[in-house]
Amino acid sequence: MAIQFGGLSTGLDTNSIIEQLMNVERMPIVRYESDKTWLNNKLKAFNTLDGLLKTFQSSISNLDDSDSLLQRSVNLGSKDFFDATVSSSAIPGAAYNVEVVSLAKVQKSISDTNFASKTDPSLGTGTLTFTVGGINHDVTIASTDNSLTGIADAINTAGIGVNASIINDGTATTPYRLVLTGENVATDFSMTSSLTGGTDTLGTFTVTQSSSRAHIIVDSTDIYADSNTLSEAIPGVTLNLLQAQLVAGETTSLNVSLDTSAIKSTIQSFATGYNGVISFITGQSAMDGGDAGILAGDSGINTIKRHLQNMLTSPFENSGVLSSFSELGFETQRDGTLKVNDDVLTKVVNNNIESVVSLLVGENGKDGLAVQFNDYLSSMTSPTTGMLKGRKDSTTTNIARIDNRIQMMETRLEKREEYLRKQFTAMELLVGQMNAQSDYLTQQMESISNLRKR
Repeated sequence: MAIQFGGLSTGLDTNSIIEQLMNVERMPIVRYESDKTWLNNKLKAFNTLDGLLKTFQSSISNLDDSDSLLQRSVNLGSKDFFDATVSSSAIPGAAYNVEVVSLAKVQKSISDTNFASKTDPSLGTGTLTFTVGGINHDVTIASTDNSLTGIADAINTAGIGVNASIINDGTATTPYRLVLTGENVATDFSMTSSLTGGTDTLGTFTVTQSSSRAHIIVDSTDIYADSNTLSEAIPGVTLNLLQAQLVAGETTSLNVSLDTSAIKSTIQSFATGYNGVISFITGQSAMDGGDAGILAGDSGINTIKRHLQNMLTSPFENSGVLSSFSELGFETQRDGTLKVNDDVLTKVVNNNIESVVSLLVGENGKDGLAVQFNDYLSSMTSPTTGMLKGRKDSTTTNIARIDNRIQMMETRLEKREEYLRKQFTAMELLVGQMNAQSDYLTQQMESISNLRKR
C-alpha cells in the first residue's frame, strides 16, 4: 500500500480518522475471529478426547481375547545354548528338556594358494565347474575376469548357491586368499578348474566348515531344521540356537507358564485408560467453583461418560465366580476414576484365572465386559460413523464458513477503505482550491487598499 499523507489542506489527521472508521466497520470480523478461536479450541478438545478414547481402546486390546490375555512366559535352565520366545499358543505348565546337538551351518572352503595381488589378471581363462547339491554349474571366466577379484565377482553373479569373497591373511608377500561360502545349510559343494593360460592357478581348497542341518533333541525326539531358528519344535515356542551343548547328552530345561505379572499389568491398564477419559470429561464441567471447559454442556461427551460408568458397574452373568469389575479389585474414587486394589487383583489372577477370562472375554457366544467396552469405544471413535467424527466435522464446517465470511468482509472493507481515502482526498483537493482562491482574494484586496493610500 502506498504511503498516505492526510490533512495537508484541512489540517485534519485523515489517516487516523479513516483508521478509526475502519476499526468500527471491522468489529463484525473481530467477533468472527473470536468465534473461530472458540471453535478451534473446541475442535482441539474433541481431538484430545478422541485420542484418549483410542488410547483407552488400545490399552484393553489384549483383554477381549483369551489368547492375548493369558500371556505366557518361558523359563530356561540355561541361556548359553539357545534363547526362546513364547506365543499365546504355548501350553501353560508344559516342561521340556532340550539338547542342542549341532547348529545349522553352511559349507566354507578356503584356497590353499595365496596370491600377491587380487587385481592382477594372472589366473587364465576357461571354466570353473561347481557341483552344488549334486548339480553341476559352469562359471565362465573371460579375459576380463581372470583376476582374483574378477573370479569372485563372476561366481557371485552366477547365482549358483555359492558366494565368493577375498580375505587378507597378513602374509607378507602373498596375503590374498579366495573364500567360498555356500548359501544353504546342509548343501555340499565342490569346484574344479579348467582355467588355462595364466601364470597362477587357483589350486586346491580346504573345507574349513562342513555344511550341516540344525539338530536338537526335545524329550528324546530328534528334530532337524535348515535354520537355527526353530518355530515348530515346541508348540508356541520359538527357539533361537546359539551353540551346541558342551557335553553330549546334556539337556537344558524349558518351562512354559502363565505370566501373571503381564496379565495383571494388562488389567491395570484398563483403569489407566478409563481414568484418562473420565478425568478429561469431568474437567470440562465447572467443579468446585472452577472454570468450565470448552466442551461444558455438550450432551455427547456427557453421554459417553454416563455410558462408560454404566458399563463399569453392569454385572455380567457367566459360569465363573466373577460377575463385575469390582471383583477384579477396581474401586471407584470420589472423582469417578478407578483405583486397582493390587491384593485383590493378585488373588483373583492366581486363583481364578479362568473366571477372569470368562468375565472379560465372554463365553458361549456372549461378549464379556472387555469386549463390550472395546465395541463401544470402536463405535465412538469410528473414522466414518463415530459420534466424535460428526462433532469434529460439524465444527470444521463452521470454521470454514467463518473463514469464507471473513474473506468476503475483508474484500469489502478493502474497497470501503479505498472509497474513504478517495473521499478524503477529494475533500483535501476542494479545500486546497478554496484556500488558494481565498489567498488570491486576500492579495487583491490588499492591492486595492494600497492604491487608495497613494
